[in-house]
Amino acid sequence: MELNLPKLSSACIVTALLFSLFSTSSYAVNLFDPIDKQFDMGEYLAENAYGFLPVPIIITEPALGYGGGFTGVFLNESDEQREKRKQLALKSIDGGAQLLTTGITAIGGFATSNGSWLGFAAHRHSWKQDSIRYLVGGGYGQINMVYYPFSQSEASGSGILNDGLELELTGFGAIQQLQFRIDGSPWLLGLKQSYVKPEMGIKDQDRLNDILGKWLNLSPALSGLGVMVEYDSQNSFMYPTEGYNYVLSYMLFRDAIGSDYKYDSIDIDGKNFWELTDVVNLGVKVQFDALVNNEQFLPPNAYPYINLRGIASNRYQGEVVGSLEAQVTWEIDNRWSTLAFVGAGSATDEFSDLFNSNTEYAYGLGFRYLIARRYGLRTGIDVAFSEEDSAVYFKVGTGF
Repeated sequence: MELNLPKLSSACIVTALLFSLFSTSSYAVNLFDPIDKQFDMGEYLAENAYGFLPVPIIITEPALGYGGGFTGVFLNESDEQREKRKQLALKSIDGGAQLLTTGITAIGGFATSNGSWLGFAAHRHSWKQDSIRYLVGGGYGQINMVYYPFSQSEASGSGILNDGLELELTGFGAIQQLQFRIDGSPWLLGLKQSYVKPEMGIKDQDRLNDILGKWLNLSPALSGLGVMVEYDSQNSFMYPTEGYNYVLSYMLFRDAIGSDYKYDSIDIDGKNFWELTDVVNLGVKVQFDALVNNEQFLPPNAYPYINLRGIASNRYQGEVVGSLEAQVTWEIDNRWSTLAFVGAGSATDEFSDLFNSNTEYAYGLGFRYLIARRYGLRTGIDVAFSEEDSAVYFKVGTGF
């Protein structure tokens, strides 16, 4: 979960948490952990059927304007799982973090001063000791954002295309994936589907959009279906400190499944975690996205972009995009941890040019607080910088 935010402190999170607790619960809930006596939402999430972790959204991204919203993160588990997690939490300082929560649901929305708004919902569920995984999510709204689909092209030179176009996209998008574990191993095979269909136009240019609509498809449907392979040996889904997670997906976009454009895409997302000492952890994330078999000009939202904290979304787009990010986390005590990260990304039109030119860098600092010890759930704030941008992010989890 990644959101651009202004300068905030942990007090903002605590205030939102307390407001949610007392406004939604009809009975008293112990807000302090029985072992270390620190502020903790584990009991609330476990004992209240409507309990959720409130994550405030505050946006100061220049491309979106000022705004904010709210996300509710619900943790779903059976009575048997809840009781087992409770007993483990009473026995060890690590709590029930090693138990997998079978279901996680997130529902929220936001609005900004430039007219952007979005409502969204997502759910992840697993069955048979995590042998089957299912993820589904979708959203509807209007996003006014600057896109830079031509900024990496050698022929673009300078001018309005190189500076980006502020587009208005209104519509619906959804994604779902189903995975099956192979004989109890870390390997999973599955299917993935995505669909996006926005009404698109240059912001505040109605007459120009009417003209462009006669020549261009301003309501492009991007519908993809593909396969995915995942290797997952992480020691925790909520907050891994050791293990590996690699996901490879290959998607086909075809007319037969509702796409207006024919092309393929390949995505590789890898996360690596090592426990260097009892209190120091190293994480490394690698990401590679590419368009394959594409011989046409696609809508700007179809092109992958450098996805790093500190670099604005869609700022650097291309047909081939790669990034590498490293993060060192220091556990101050059982509740608090601090972290530092640095990353590099490249967006080009040819694989051979990747990281040979147009390489962008980002770096930053952050902290995490163990907000629900039973679940190993940590939240916090990251502050990130790059050559052209700086941003603050609310985070749930490691930051990757």
